[in-house]
Formats: sequence, C-alpha cells, structure tokens
Amino acid sequence: MDSNRLNKIKERISQLVTEIERHNTLYYLDNAPEITDFEYDLLLMELQSLEERYPQFRLEHSPTLKVGSDLTTQRESGDPHFKQVRHREAMLSLSNTYFPEELYSFSERVERLAGEPLEYVCELKIDGSAISIIYNDGLITRAVTRGDGAVGDDVTQNVMKIAGIPHSLPYEAPGEVELRGEIFMSWEVFNSINSEREEDEEPLLSNPRNAAAGALKLIDSKESAKRKLSALFYSLSGSSLSLPTHSSSLEWLAKMGVPVSPHYKVCNTIEQVIEYLEYWDSHRGSLSFPTDGVVIKVNNIALQQKLGATSKSPRWATAFKFKAEQAITTLLSVDYQVGRTGAITPVANLVPVPLSGSVIKRASLHNKDQMKLLDIHIGDTLYIEKGGEIIPKIVGVDLSKRESDSIPPLFPTHCPDCGTLLEREEGEAKYYCPNSWGCPTQVKGAFLHFCSRKAMNILAGEATIDQLYSLGYIRKLSDLYSLDEALLSNMEGWKKRSIERFLKSLNSSLTTPFERVLYALGIRFVGESTAKGLALYFGSIDSLIAASKEELLLVEDVGEKVANSIVEYMGEERNREVIEKLKEAGLNFSVAKRAILSTILKDKTVVVSGAFSLPRDEIKALIALHSGRVGTSISKGTSLLVAGERVGPSKLAKANSLEIEVIDEREFFDLIGRKDN
Repeated sequence: MDSNRLNKIKERISQLVTEIERHNTLYYLDNAPEITDFEYDLLLMELQSLEERYPQFRLEHSPTLKVGSDLTTQRESGDPHFKQVRHREAMLSLSNTYFPEELYSFSERVERLAGEPLEYVCELKIDGSAISIIYNDGLITRAVTRGDGAVGDDVTQNVMKIAGIPHSLPYEAPGEVELRGEIFMSWEVFNSINSEREEDEEPLLSNPRNAAAGALKLIDSKESAKRKLSALFYSLSGSSLSLPTHSSSLEWLAKMGVPVSPHYKVCNTIEQVIEYLEYWDSHRGSLSFPTDGVVIKVNNIALQQKLGATSKSPRWATAFKFKAEQAITTLLSVDYQVGRTGAITPVANLVPVPLSGSVIKRASLHNKDQMKLLDIHIGDTLYIEKGGEIIPKIVGVDLSKRESDSIPPLFPTHCPDCGTLLEREEGEAKYYCPNSWGCPTQVKGAFLHFCSRKAMNILAGEATIDQLYSLGYIRKLSDLYSLDEALLSNMEGWKKRSIERFLKSLNSSLTTPFERVLYALGIRFVGESTAKGLALYFGSIDSLIAASKEELLLVEDVGEKVANSIVEYMGEERNREVIEKLKEAGLNFSVAKRAILSTILKDKTVVVSGAFSLPRDEIKALIALHSGRVGTSISKGTSLLVAGERVGPSKLAKANSLEIEVIDEREFFDLIGRKDN
C-alpha cells in the first residue's frame, strides 16, 4: 500500500479517536449526548476495524482499550466533589451488537473456549448509571460509580436515599459482599419532571439515563433524593459466598430483599436467547423503566472465571442493543406557540402515526435554526424517533419523496397572538415576543405559573384564568388579591363552595415562603433552585432589586444570562409596582428571620470549595448564622475562601492571585467559635 493511503488511514484513526473521546465526554460527564447509541457504536466499530487491520497506528489512549469515564475530576471545570475509590475488581463495559446473527458467533466463541455447551442468562439491559455497593457484615458501607472502570466516585450519601436499596442485608451475608447494578429513573418520574419543566419553559431532560446520572452526582443528597431514583441489581460477589450460577445469585439477591429485574430468563440455546430479545424488542414499551437492550451471560460462574476478560470487556457476556424506534409520517403544517415568557416555539402537525406504544400527532421543531437545519417543507415525508427519549423528535427528511412545488414553512416575524414584532437576543436560539404586558398568552401564562403548585399553590387552572382574564378582572399578578366573594359570585358557573375554596387557597398563599414567591414572579431563567439561592443570598426582595449584575453573579447557579434577566426585570418600573402591590396584599418578600449566632462574618462574602466533614450545605448554613454571605465564584468581592479536601485548583489559584485569605475547615470552625468539631 502506498504511503499516501497509509497516511490517510492513520489520520482517520486519529480523527475517530478524537471524535469518540468528545462523545464520551458529552455522554459520561455532561449527560448531554449529541448522537444516538447506534451512531456512537458505528464510530467505535469503524475504529476497531481499522486498528485490527493497521495495529501500528493504534494510539495508546484509544477508546477501544478502555471504559468510558464519568469521574468528576475529568471535568474541565468545577470541584471534584466526590472522593474517588478504587474498585476491588474492574467494572468493565460490555461488547455489543445490533444484529441477532452475531450472537451465534458469540456462542460459538465462548463454547469453544469453555470446551462444552453452555447455559445462558438473559437480562434486560437497563439504561441507567452503573453502581457498585459494598456491604460489610450485612451493613452498607460504600457506593461507588463505574468511573473509568478502575476508579469511581463515592456517592454513598446519595445512594442511601434511594428507595428500595436495603441499608442492611440479613445475617446470611457475613464478611464483604459487593452488589453491582443500575441506578435509573422510571418513565413515570422522568415524564413528571419533564411536564413540570415544560410548564416552566425550562429545557427538557433528554432521556432517563442522563437524568439519573445527573441526579446521582448532585452534591446535595436531599436534592438527589427528590429525583426519586430507583435501582435494580444484576451482579453479586463476596468472600463468604459460593454460588454456582449467575441465576442462583439473582435468586439470592431477591431473597435478601435486593431489587432485581423479574424478567430474566435462563436459556439453553442461542435460539432461545434470540426469542427472548425479539419478544422484548416489541414489548419494551410496557416496562416502567428504560431499557436499551438485552445482556446475555454465561450462567456457570466457574466458566465465567475460566473465560476471563479483555482489558475492556468480559468474554463471557455480551449485549444486544435495540435500535432506536422510528416511524415515517407526513408534515401537515406548523403551529407557532407563544410561551409564558414570550418564547416562540414551532410545533409540527403530523399525520398520526404509532410509535413506541403511543400515537404521535405533533413534534416540537424547537426554534427557527432547527427548522432551517432540517430543511423541512410542508408535505415532506419525515422520520420521527423516540429511541431512548420519550419526547418524539424529527430526525430527518426523505428528500426523494418531496414534491417539486412544496414550500418551507415561514417562521413568523410578528407574534402570532398579539402581532408584536419578534426579537432575538444575541446568542439566543429562540425568538421572543417582547410584549409581556399586553400579549394575552403571556399574561395568562404568567398567572398560571404564579398559581401553580410549586409556586403560590392557588386553585386556579387554565379555565379559571381564561374566565377571569376575558372578564377583565386580572391583568397584573396583584389583581388576584383584589378578587372577592361579591365579584366571583357574578361569574358563570361559580357556586358558593367553589368560591370558598378559591378564596381559601388565595388566603393560604400569603404564608408562602419568599423563595417560592420569587419563583412565582416568573422571571425568565429563574427556576426553583435559582430562586432559592437568590432568596438565601439576598434575604429580601429589596436587596435583590438593588443588586448589581456583579453582585448577582456571586450567587450559585447565576450566570450572565440569568443575571441580565434579573437586572432587566427589576429595572422595569411596572414589575416593581406589582411587587409593591403584592407586598401590600401581605405576601412574603423576605426570608424568615433566623437566630444569628454572631456577626463575625458580617459584610463578608465567603466561598466554600472542596470536601468537608459536614455536608457543604451545613457549612453554608453556618456562614449565614454568623452573618456572612455565601458566594459561588472567586472575585474581587470575595472576602474568604474556606478550602476543604480536594479544593478546586482553579478557585485556589484565583484566590491566591487576588490575595484572598484561604482557611481550612478547622480554621473556619475556630473563626466562628464552634467547639464541637
């Protein structure tokens, strides 16, 4: 082969390695994959094929030689919040295939190595985050993520909050026992979270796997617990255990009260294996948890040990991956929806088509740029897909079926509701209607958000808001608190009981804490957690109104976009007038007074970084109890950096460069006079 050809092959291998590593980072660290599993596997298969034919060009750090890593220290920014622990035995990944025929090759290979016919166990491959849990003498002592296969992150505190995972095993489990399984988010929880995020016009979670992985790595275990994660286990090992088969280990786990999938099956032939995976390929939509395939394992544990593993995968197991489900339909038209913050979202109206157990009639096109990227025309034949996602998406157009006279849908220049000229801020993907005070959809959307359960929890749904708005009773949020029995009794369909219940919920809303009131105002980009952080940091709405952009950026979860939005909102006189009216109505616009232990940290902004003997939220609470403010990033306004173990190197370097005082945990406790640590 000539040198030019070899150079091109070498260059292609290098390109593939770079591209696959980028997708590994997106998948394992950012929980934001850009491509499907199938597309990723095609890249990996191409790389494997080239490396096998041209081993002289294989790179030492090739992704074919190692497990993808989700270790927090591999992020380019942020603190390594979790202690890292070496696995007793490596947590390897599985080889996989999308073609049933290749399972015969797998069977022939392992039976040849084993020297005898084999029995297999088939299990549904849960699309979650791998976990290893160690029990010592029956008590849970540690839970560690897969990490890079050799070393993982200690997430014990978060795992202890997951319902169904036993904190102790019965007396039959002496010594050390290790369980391996998957932490996942059920479809019910995932859909519920996305429904709430859609209501708040927040970006939707892409799929349950990414949602589970993100929740498992939350620093605050209380917040992690709110995500209602679940777990199923598929592996067992221990110094005192001697079980002959994988299926018997699953039976043992179930006996111990450990959650295992009830759908596993022992198979005597590959034909039975293929029947199993064909069944679940067509029935997986009935499951409560996400699955992306089937894992096939040699049942005999002694033979598993004999077969061993490569540097990346066990030889005694493989995975069959389900292909993403697709359907073909036709684009009928495009609607343009106005959100409560004025965002314009194009939605495709489709010829109804069944997909993954539901009938799809509509699919979001997200924004004008996405429409242009897809190059869709009215009447086009479209490919829609769910794959690992519950939200249907348009993934392509069959150009061969496009009519010559078809035209692309025109994105509006003016608001489809009120006719105001649309605007798009620099760096934003979406267009917005700026007429927040006069656009009916935005005004009614603001009331629905304000009254929602997570905000003020007032008994007023869409029909009620429509009725109140159409009668002219409500235009600004404070108008709700002017409603009375005499006015409501004149409204069609309102009986005495419904009026009493509505006014009672209105009165009860006066006790809503400041953080929820702030969230209820509906400031663009200010979600629940951001509102909570702002409320704790500033303490009152007056302090927040007076805050500069620079001060806002000191608050955790507040970046440029959020800070600009808050400054713009508070700078609008009409918004401040509404806040004053809501104050007069009796709403809480300050954090309840707490007992201040001292003023030692008064007027000081304190940043906390690293791991401590206490949860970091408790360290932050102590700062507040001693009159300090908690900052999230180092700046000239930072007074002090409290550095725990494995402090973020970038924060430490910046603190030193700005000559900001740095103290450790012991010095912090000495400073505030805490004697019990």
